[in-house]
Amino acid sequence: MKVLKFLGYAAGTLAAAIALGATGIYFASNAKLSRHFAVNARPVVIPSSPEAIARGEHLARTRGCVDCHGANLAGAKVMDDGAMGRIHGTNLTRGRGSRTAVFTDSDWVRAIRHGVAPDGRALFLMPSEEYSHFSDEDLGSLIAYLKTVPAVDQANVPLAFGPVTRALLAFGKMKLAATTIDHARIHPATVAKAVTVDYGRYLANGCTGCHGANFSGGKIEIGPPDWPPARNLTPHPTGDLARWTEADFVRALREARRPDGAEISPVMPRAFAGLDDIELRALFAYFRSLPPAATGTR
Repeated sequence: MKVLKFLGYAAGTLAAAIALGATGIYFASNAKLSRHFAVNARPVVIPSSPEAIARGEHLARTRGCVDCHGANLAGAKVMDDGAMGRIHGTNLTRGRGSRTAVFTDSDWVRAIRHGVAPDGRALFLMPSEEYSHFSDEDLGSLIAYLKTVPAVDQANVPLAFGPVTRALLAFGKMKLAATTIDHARIHPATVAKAVTVDYGRYLANGCTGCHGANFSGGKIEIGPPDWPPARNLTPHPTGDLARWTEADFVRALREARRPDGAEISPVMPRAFAGLDDIELRALFAYFRSLPPAATGTR
């Protein structure tokens, strides 16, 4: 009987501890999600020429915007998982149900470059750390394009955070972009497009979210548990680029195939297939110039 009483007491204590832990995680994650940021959204020139708008469309199609916001940019399902939660990209058009329909130019700059909503809240899962490096010219072109996208009437799907997402937020494994960006950073007016290491470095900023700051790959913390680890993009023996040629790299991004013909995981965004030859060759030149880093040593 004493053993049963002890087991009952232990089970009750464990349940209480779990409940307290879950409550703590809930409030800790909420505190991060509700944090406000006062950032100076320095204005950029929003062009109106067909060439600039075409450049903006190219950026939207190849830098991940369509992956979360859909081909028509009216919003798409990112994930709907009991552990991670229900996450949909927002409607970026001027149709009914869109929050961006009333955006000012400063609101666009604040959201894209700083990861902050008009009311100062940090935007969730908006990968602004990958866009905060954009030159003023590229950012202006992207905004110019977004303002011309045909209106689509589609309500935004409310975010619902699962227990894993909340735990990742609470313990700092998942960081909101607004907390990691240097909001005082000075941005270049323009960047020369050429097959150079410098231009490849500029483009590769969009790869850090999955491949890490040093591009060594490894576990993708912000993804669902079944996502494969990101590949090592440095010329380390544990990666691919120590062996791949430039042609292999271009084919991999264009056709989602490795040199042996094996298909690359669909977790790798297919939007990168739209990068032009100069962009792909510049990326390869940059990755091959990196110091070798063992896989996962972020």
